Amino acid sequence: MNIGTLYIVATPIGNLEDITLRAVRILKEVDVIAAEDTRHTRKLLDRYGITTPLTSYHDHNKEEKAPVLINELLDGKNVALVSDAGTPGISYPGYVLISLAVSETIAVVPIPATGATLSFQQFIDSDGEGDVGTIRVLDADNGDVVGEPARLTDP
Repeated sequence: MNIGTLYIVATPIGNLEDITLRAVRILKEVDVIAAEDTRHTRKLLDRYGITTPLTSYHDHNKEEKAPVLINELLDGKNVALVSDAGTPGISYPGYVLISLAVSETIAVVPIPATGATLSFQQFIDSDGEGDVGTIRVLDADNGDVVGEPARLTDP
């Protein structure tokens, strides 16, 4: 039996029309969509006539739900992971599912959003003490930095 694929699908941050045709196709084709808030995601799915089954996957159930989703992937089902807005995995419990998928050699395929995309870059600060991170907004077409809305540091 073939192993399924985990798709990391970027969803619109504001306007429901800001979604790629590829994202809509993937959401229609997968066996299940794991969503941060099924009520929120249902609005997007209804807008595009997507009837794929939804299951909740969020910060409060990630430890219990991730292994269940991994078993579905190992059984050959394809799973799409979505958040309420943007790409799951930056400040979202998607990292648990993604890490487990990678450890099981399950294919993880990102489905990017249109326009700008967020990139988290981590580096060592100038005195060599601790990690410092910056969230940057990158132009999806050429990767140019178009904004740095947040700078993160360890407390």
